[in-house]
Amino acid sequence: MSIQVIGIDLGKSNFHLVGHDHKGQAVLRKKLSRQQLVQFVQNTPVSTIAFEACGGAHWLGRLCMSNGHTVKLLPPQYVKPYVKGNKNDFIDADAIAEAATRPSMRYVPVKSEEAQLLSAIHRIRHGYIKDRTACMSRIGALLLEFGVSFPQGHSVMKTLPAWLAIHARHLPILIQNELLGLHQHYQALMLKVAEQDSKLKRYLAQNEDAQLLKSIPGIGDITASQCIAELGNGSQFHNGRNLAAWLGLVPHQHSTGGKTRLLGISKRGNKHLRTLFIHGARAILSRPEKTGAVFGSWLTQLRASKPFNVVCVALANKLARMVWAVLKYRQGFNAAKLQSGCA
Repeated sequence: MSIQVIGIDLGKSNFHLVGHDHKGQAVLRKKLSRQQLVQFVQNTPVSTIAFEACGGAHWLGRLCMSNGHTVKLLPPQYVKPYVKGNKNDFIDADAIAEAATRPSMRYVPVKSEEAQLLSAIHRIRHGYIKDRTACMSRIGALLLEFGVSFPQGHSVMKTLPAWLAIHARHLPILIQNELLGLHQHYQALMLKVAEQDSKLKRYLAQNEDAQLLKSIPGIGDITASQCIAELGNGSQFHNGRNLAAWLGLVPHQHSTGGKTRLLGISKRGNKHLRTLFIHGARAILSRPEKTGAVFGSWLTQLRASKPFNVVCVALANKLARMVWAVLKYRQGFNAAKLQSGCA
């Protein structure tokens, strides 16, 4: 039995496998547990193994590669057109195997364990920030229920006990105690976020690529570490334009009949990384005479002729291209080259 590609539909406990030969015929059909899958990968002759880029895919990808297999991680949206008939796990695995044989198919690179650890720190940090925002909103909503309007922002939230003593003396003692308990939870979340930030800074201090990325205006510790976790060395992109398109920082196109129609940005790819690039662009535009000066007349003219949010996206697009160039050529940001290119 000659197998060209094996498609695996990933699950938490059970994995469904379908193998295709060189004619595209299904010659293998198995349902395996996680332990059985590990043994199958270790005992199967070297071949191409394909599965969708979803939860647990990078771990399995590293396992397959360590046993000599060729791994193809497919974006789920590119597999869906190959699903035939009703949906079940074996049909999904069959679609994955067929999609992996297409010569024009695009793939996701397998992340290293280090990149996944860095991504985990970011996800945990993002979760703490969401919880912190929810806690702040809860405090403001409770005060509003008792006729007290609480100012927004961390500066006031950090001094909530003192603020209550001055502006909300008439509140019942019980609700004040509840608010103080929520404030303690807010302070604990602030410490958790700071702890995650310190982990990222310690990692960046030892990473050469991170130091190169931080030489770009608008790129700080958070964005640099997220770029390393999600992009690696950027080799999966042919140029900076492809990276910007993957991030969704380019217009969404809906053209037909020879008529070009460009809409708003596509917002594809990694939402968190795209948000960080937008925030970096906003930081530059907040100080155009300092950090924005390196962009020369290009940024000045764009700001004068376009709305603020449009300029932010355009600048974020340029930052993404710079990140690709730095990762590709392993050289720090050069303001002279940028200004000559923008002239």
